[in-house]
Amino acid sequence: MSGVDGGRAAHALFRSLLGAWALDACSDQEAGAVEAHLNDCGSCAEEAVRLRGAVRFLSPEEPLDPDPLLRTEVLRECLDRRPAGVAVPPWAAPYDAETARLDALLRDLGDAEWETPVTLSWSSGARRLTLCGVLAHLGSVDGLVSTALGLPDPLGPGAPRTRAERTDLAEERCRAHGPPFVREKWRSQTRGIVRAAALAPAGDGAPPVDFAEFALPLPDALRYRAFECWVHAQDVAEAVDYPYGPPAADHLNQLIDLAARMLPESLALRRRAGRAALPGRLTEAGRPGRAVRLEIGGDGGGTWLVPLDSPGAAVSGESSVACLALDGLEFCRLAAGHADPGRVAAGVEGDAAAVHEVLHATAALSRL
Repeated sequence: MSGVDGGRAAHALFRSLLGAWALDACSDQEAGAVEAHLNDCGSCAEEAVRLRGAVRFLSPEEPLDPDPLLRTEVLRECLDRRPAGVAVPPWAAPYDAETARLDALLRDLGDAEWETPVTLSWSSGARRLTLCGVLAHLGSVDGLVSTALGLPDPLGPGAPRTRAERTDLAEERCRAHGPPFVREKWRSQTRGIVRAAALAPAGDGAPPVDFAEFALPLPDALRYRAFECWVHAQDVAEAVDYPYGPPAADHLNQLIDLAARMLPESLALRRRAGRAALPGRLTEAGRPGRAVRLEIGGDGGGTWLVPLDSPGAAVSGESSVACLALDGLEFCRLAAGHADPGRVAAGVEGDAAAVHEVLHATAALSRL
């Protein structure tokens, strides 16, 4: 074979490898030979650029999970066509959705990522766990809802009740059993909670959930667990560089409403602990106490009146001494202990001391 024929054969061989090279499917030796050829052959170099550009369209960089609203939209459409025999109550829907979203994130993880360190922070501290430990923590606290619903405690009979002690025990079991066991136990527990909640009474007959430091009616307990699931899922997503959005707007509204309704008790706790800069006042019978008008913008937002004088004090718009305006996601970051109450972006009018107290009481809602 002449040199010309040999050159043509080599050119044809390298050109036939360009598609595999663009897909990174060549061996190291073949890739090196192709790239050396591209330095000397203008037509192959142009073809290589075109193929590499086409490959980007075959595998765009986009989130592996679907749009956060897609699941809600699909379920709504299905239920419109065929209603569920036992529907998930609206107050349990945020927990149902947030645990499902976290489950989708976990499904995309590799084995090594389960040992990724994740920092959980709240207003008065922080704790560093592995990703597996975070899931064990969520499951251990959800276990308090399980027992209120008559389901088994995932930590077994006689397990401690405080979040810190339950997290310690759950973390030990995480190390002993490994991520697949922890994930499956958490996943089956969340589904059991949703099924039991769908059958449980939601009014005065609903079982309260005792979280040791405080207790909540069952509907609010499920909203509280949905909020923590979302917050810690974001902690995990940030640690593994995974895209993660906020809850659906109607679910977010329920979580914001819960935090706003818990503020009077948080204010009272700050006063009892001697941390409040604004003392409470006794109100005369039939007269409203002072309040801060809390305006939350964005998806899930709304307006709430936060009593300043006592958790049970009656308030009205006329008794507002200040107005505090916050974006909904920023308010949630503050309630999760992920924002500094002294530096949060907020619109303020009126009594600065009253606003200061509400901001710090919001941050004090955060817990491990």
